[in-house]
Amino acid sequence: MSQLRSRFFAIVCCTAFIVSCASQQYSQMPSANTGKRIKSLVIHFTAINYEKSVTALVKEGGLSSHYLVPESHDDTYGNDKIEAIQLVEESERAWHAGESYWQSRTHLNDSSIGIEIVNVPQCQWDEALSPLHTEYGDNRLCIFPDYDPAQIEAVISLAQDILKRNPDIEPTAVVGHADIAFNRKNDPGPRFPWFQLYQAGVGAWYENDTLASYWQMFNDARPNVGLIQAALRAYGYGITETGTLDLPTINAISAFQSHFLPYHLTGQPDNKTAGALFALLKKYFPQKANKLIKRYQNENAARSEAAAITPVHGQVDDIYPQQERSSRQDVNDKARFKSYSGRGEMTIVASEDADATIAINGETLNIASPLMAGKPYHYSLKRRTHDGVNTLAVASVTPSSANVHITIPYPTLVDDTAAWKKRFTAVDNLIKQDINNGFPGAVLLVVKNGAVVKHTAYGYARRYDTDGTPLASSEPMTLETGFDLASNTKMFATTLTLMHLSGQGKVDINQPVYHYLPEYRGSGRESRTVRDLLTHQSGYAPEVQFFTPNNSDGEAFFSQDKALTAQLLLNRVPFVVGNGVNASYSDTNFMLLGLLIERITGMTLDQYCERVLYTPLGLSHTLFNPLRKGLSAYEFAATELRGNTRDDSMSFPNIRTHTLRAEVHDEKAFYAMGGVSGHAGLFSTAKDMGVMIQMLLNGGGYGNVKLFSEDIVNTFTKPAANHPGFGLGWRRPADGANRWHFGPYASASAYGHTGWTGTVTVIDPELDMGIVLLTNARHSPIVKDSNGNPRFTGTDFETAKYGSVIAKIYETLLNAR
Repeated sequence: MSQLRSRFFAIVCCTAFIVSCASQQYSQMPSANTGKRIKSLVIHFTAINYEKSVTALVKEGGLSSHYLVPESHDDTYGNDKIEAIQLVEESERAWHAGESYWQSRTHLNDSSIGIEIVNVPQCQWDEALSPLHTEYGDNRLCIFPDYDPAQIEAVISLAQDILKRNPDIEPTAVVGHADIAFNRKNDPGPRFPWFQLYQAGVGAWYENDTLASYWQMFNDARPNVGLIQAALRAYGYGITETGTLDLPTINAISAFQSHFLPYHLTGQPDNKTAGALFALLKKYFPQKANKLIKRYQNENAARSEAAAITPVHGQVDDIYPQQERSSRQDVNDKARFKSYSGRGEMTIVASEDADATIAINGETLNIASPLMAGKPYHYSLKRRTHDGVNTLAVASVTPSSANVHITIPYPTLVDDTAAWKKRFTAVDNLIKQDINNGFPGAVLLVVKNGAVVKHTAYGYARRYDTDGTPLASSEPMTLETGFDLASNTKMFATTLTLMHLSGQGKVDINQPVYHYLPEYRGSGRESRTVRDLLTHQSGYAPEVQFFTPNNSDGEAFFSQDKALTAQLLLNRVPFVVGNGVNASYSDTNFMLLGLLIERITGMTLDQYCERVLYTPLGLSHTLFNPLRKGLSAYEFAATELRGNTRDDSMSFPNIRTHTLRAEVHDEKAFYAMGGVSGHAGLFSTAKDMGVMIQMLLNGGGYGNVKLFSEDIVNTFTKPAANHPGFGLGWRRPADGANRWHFGPYASASAYGHTGWTGTVTVIDPELDMGIVLLTNARHSPIVKDSNGNPRFTGTDFETAKYGSVIAKIYETLLNAR
């Protein structure tokens, strides 16, 4: 044993000698390709007193910092002199930054020095405004105390020494914790004297004259959110350019203002903030500033160009002779338009006194000769038109220097209900029988050949009390009653908007979603296209119940705040099957499409739909959140009797318990998206819906309004290649597979949708007809099924099952031919 131990020590000694010799034999060849590890200096406040700071940073695991600076009058400090205390060697990592980003660097623990300053703000949250404990927002109140002057002098002295030892720390890399982690931190707060540090040679600041110059420029033409996001990124912030004022952007702007505009802490991308940001870029990153200003100028020019584009009025809105001419003689100066027998009109305006030969359906019109320059001439076409496609031909315009501007509006609906009054007996009897047996109510509207041939209200807008008993005085349904469209929102808000944007070239359905939502990445999101979302082939589960912490995806997916819901949709919601494996109907697809629309347009979904689509069509009762926009609850049909409780079968924070009326029923739309979502939230009347259906039957326009082309309508409504039950958003008959919705007679060109509250639409271009059935089937007592699950009794009736009503309407129309 003694010999073995001696041999072991000998081996150890020899090995040690060899290693020692080897270490002394390394040759030195210094490389020029090197740099200092430390690139940033990060300032924090501890938010707790000195004693607790020591415990957190020194004695307990998880947190640390390179330096700790106490403050005067802290009873737990016990020292009259303020001095910086080193906790970690500068050459070593300290765990102070956490998940972070600055100037293209992540995980800043590896490349920064951290200074923790004892400073204790008092913050509280109002959970009635929002249950989220965010760093910024109206639901948080923080009282930030002034910093101790002696403490700041110690910080300045320490920072000056650190900069001497670490020359790679640029002025713009002296930052606050909020700058590098704005989504979860707000330290060192708006009271920290950044300008005082700058005056002592620590950190960055802008020139006031430069700020004023940019502020004045931006007052003349405000920069868009995307440009401000790009500028924040150029300066160093880890923000993704999305083009919309999302929660991360508000947080980043708040952090920037706290640092550089502490007297102007709004969280908004206003001109003062943009001025300070560009003044900093001009001083420290002039090339980046010049590039972004060039972009700013180009975007202003593009906006001016877009504003100068003349909108199209009607289905024909052309100047003849046409400027772009074909070598095929007989295809020039001609157009097709849709009309109906005995209807239609045309307006002609000549550029100078001129004569013109114009024919409709081969018959020359008797028009003024000459046409006086600039004078609008209105002509009725009712003696020339027929149902369907009509032709316009301009044979000649003289003199040759002249031209004529011809407009022909799209067909608008006329009332022909009197002529059809006795023909819908079978469908009337079916719905009335259901009403007599307890069904709440409905409004039915049928469009045929450009006319409303059926428009009838049945039953009650509100029939039941909250306990399920009939009201002593029920409120009758009227033709003007508004309804919660539920998933018909997907079609008549989200899909119509995408059709409009597609026609303008602002969205390409074959592009990946991340092309429009750059943060939509990871876990296979990069492969999903806009088309995949529209056709429900993206692989999402039917829904994520964001509104309750008890959702099947876990409490991390609980959100009753739109901004947080948006982030979860963009980054967190998992796929349950692969992309394109099957078509599985999912609200998640259209919630994402709603966000995509908001990103592209820079407007909320309701703003865009109501201003750009509905108002031009004259639809005053098609809108989101009607109670917030001046309408009364009594103008709308009631839905669930006791909020979202399913007769006390459900419970979650802030659940509604009153009878719902003019409030979107869908929980995800109401709680998680503020009432405006791509999948639900739209309210409308049957009359307004009829206008939108006729617009689609017209090929994209109504009256003098053109929303998109007939090609766009055809593209969006044709069946998906692998799943014929879906178009782009729209549902299809699928050769009878969906006869529960479309009935047994729908043509192969039919399309439409349903809504959970009891709404259904069918549009059949082959028969030039459309059906709107709006019911409040969910406004009914709840019973338990055989499995103990709640069931609305209103859904037991044939009227609520759609197919029978649709079948009887088709039979009436087809048998009348």
